[in-house]
Amino acid sequence: MDVNDYCKNVDIELTSWKAKLYNIMRQMENLPTGEKQRMYEKVNGLNIIMTELDERIESLRKSCPTEWQPTREEMKGKITDLGDKYEEAEKALFDYGVGG
Repeated sequence: MDVNDYCKNVDIELTSWKAKLYNIMRQMENLPTGEKQRMYEKVNGLNIIMTELDERIESLRKSCPTEWQPTREEMKGKITDLGDKYEEAEKALFDYGVGG
């Protein structure tokens, strides 16, 4: 896989995750205050993750690394962590009766 294709693919995947997280955060905003507070612990850090995603996407769009293997391994780990956080948040929303 060529470096530019790799960067485009990661950009697409991260943008997709960002949209999923944004959707969960939007659904959280509609919860009553008490439920927001209880759910906050389960999804703590989503705003930080969103900021990191924005930074990573912008970085990939501006300058794609010529040696991408180390970045690829790092991104695999981050995407796995992101998937875990997303599933945790999604489950928490479902438990509160939002969207399910």
